[in-house]
Amino acid sequence: MRLTHYIIMATYVVLTSGTGWHVEDLNRAAGTLGKVLIPIPFDQITARLGGGRGSRVGAGGFNLTGADGVLVRMMPPGSLEQVVFRMDVLHELAASGVPVLNPPRAVEIAVDKYLSLALLDRAGLPVPETWVAQRVAEALDAFDRLGGQAVVKPLFGSEGRGLIYLDDRETAWRAFHALERLSAVLYLQRPVRHPGFDTRVFVLRGEVLGAMRRRPAAGDWRTNVSQGGHAESCRLEPDLARLAVSAARATAAEMAGVDLIHDLDRDTPVVLEVNAVPGWRALARVTGIDIAAAILQAIESSPHAPGGTR
Repeated sequence: MRLTHYIIMATYVVLTSGTGWHVEDLNRAAGTLGKVLIPIPFDQITARLGGGRGSRVGAGGFNLTGADGVLVRMMPPGSLEQVVFRMDVLHELAASGVPVLNPPRAVEIAVDKYLSLALLDRAGLPVPETWVAQRVAEALDAFDRLGGQAVVKPLFGSEGRGLIYLDDRETAWRAFHALERLSAVLYLQRPVRHPGFDTRVFVLRGEVLGAMRRRPAAGDWRTNVSQGGHAESCRLEPDLARLAVSAARATAAEMAGVDLIHDLDRDTPVVLEVNAVPGWRALARVTGIDIAAAILQAIESSPHAPGGTR
């Protein structure tokens, strides 16, 4: 079906890697709000410059530069050139006055675990003890400094994929060598001793929209619902709400899934991660909140949106 059929009716665009539950939920919410949502795969985006006509970012005949709002749902894997170009066009859309959620800078920060954690740490927010290296020798030294236990994470990744728990030096040596051969950055964190759950907080435009506790599935240590974790609605204490909002602000995210966990050894909550492209399927199910509708309304009320506050 050609996108040009919807040019007159279109209000919002969702940039994605394909269709799925979240796109369907956004379509449902758009229908209830009297809006039309156009899903566009990132790899269909084109850009034009010069010729006396100004810049234009498009896809399938549709001019994204003229869209009322753009939602970044999921960016597919690609080469460095492809990913950089996609980020470039997000910056171009934002510079042309199109409301982009999340803003391009927030997407760049959140996708990079080191950068996002560095900004959280610089803002004075509590984060897990973390070491980052590029060579096996330094990673093994960090492993020893962390007490012979570490959670190793990919610098780019989400939903608990690629996480490794190490508590044996020989196994760590093998894992680090394998990662070094892949030219991967070696990102290690001290395991956090916690009460058996973490908390996912959904922050939207500086306010907490909802929160849930996540407990790992039997035999697993990851709490991610996508990895079998169990979710339940929870009432968020004021200090946790403030911490989540501060974490979103520190990473420039207008929409964020902030993961918090209580460190029993330090007796304080810490920020594990800020996700700038958060899912909400489990959160909507356990809280009953229409998160998709809230997201679309947030784009509509953007300072750059037609009729929005300037």
